[in-house]
Amino acid sequence: MSRLRHYRALMRMDKPIGTWLLAWPTFWALLVAGAGDPSIRLVAIFAAGVFLMRSAGCVINDFADRKLDGRVERTRERPLATGDVTAVEALLLFFGLVFLAFLLVLTLNWLTVGLSAIALALAAFYPFAKRFTHFPQIFLGAAFSMAIPMAFAAIEYRVPLIAWVLFAANVLWTIAYDTQYAMADREDDLRVGIKSTAIFFGRYDIMAIAGLQILALGFLAAVGWLISAAPYYWICLIIAALMFVWQLWMISGREPDQCMRAFKQNHYVGMIVAIGFALHFWLPDVPWLGSLM
Repeated sequence: MSRLRHYRALMRMDKPIGTWLLAWPTFWALLVAGAGDPSIRLVAIFAAGVFLMRSAGCVINDFADRKLDGRVERTRERPLATGDVTAVEALLLFFGLVFLAFLLVLTLNWLTVGLSAIALALAAFYPFAKRFTHFPQIFLGAAFSMAIPMAFAAIEYRVPLIAWVLFAANVLWTIAYDTQYAMADREDDLRVGIKSTAIFFGRYDIMAIAGLQILALGFLAAVGWLISAAPYYWICLIIAALMFVWQLWMISGREPDQCMRAFKQNHYVGMIVAIGFALHFWLPDVPWLGSLM
């Protein structure tokens, strides 16, 4: 049971925020590709895949950082840093999780299987990218967005333009919230030699995050236009924009605790956008509400 507890911590099962940040865009794509009615089978497959791949991503991230995490206050108690889990055990766990995810994707069409290989490569490469580029968040954004074209491929057997617009929106949003995350660790990252967008943007970090959030909202608005979204979607998008403003206020002092709080608040941004898509497809249009928009 002690070993299982360490493996659970390595997979971040006690910290589900990353799973939700990966899950919400997946649900956006399933709703749009399935016109509001994706099959229960597909939803279950993608939900399980989200959990497995997020867990695998955490394991390979800690494997890559196993010699650095012990020097960072926030991560020094991670299982690999403390020696509670060995590097070999971590790799075995990573490949086991990836194998289970691969078994899931094999139940889908070959286009989806091919896209899953790209998703795996991005997820495995991201933890090492911060060694040589200040933009590892771009790789994370792409990895966290690959479920979007996969969902369209699974349902439509193709990846249409709208899938890539949604993909772009999620990449930009991911870079924004992971920059908030990196702001909380900036001093430690500078000390141990880890690169990030928070370090690259420097004193322009908040301005850069605001710009990324505006662009993400722009691409989500484009998705709304492409599906002739009902007023419910636009109301939810406005709420998401207000949440972004709140986040910018939270990180204005660049306090690590507030930056982490703003990062975690993105769970609700993803949820409100998903609600917008769901309401668009599931509820009848209300003429008077549309006139207000």
